[in-house]
Amino acid sequence: MKKEYDFSKGTRGKFYRAKARLNLPVYLDSDVRRFVEQIARSRRSDVSRVVNQLLKSDIKLAKVMQ
Repeated sequence: MKKEYDFSKGTRGKFYRAKARLNLPVYLDSDVRRFVEQIARSRRSDVSRVVNQLLKSDIKLAKVMQ
């Protein structure tokens, strides 16, 4: 790496998008991943869909408990 970089010709906010959506990676513990994969296989679905369904049901439970 250089000690100093010249940003004098740079453009602030050139790649900024106010409505941009970021899909951040989520890392599951190995036992949780195996469990979700088993459910996904039995439902002939994908892991993302199963995780979202599980989380949505947890959200409903959490709202009821408030």
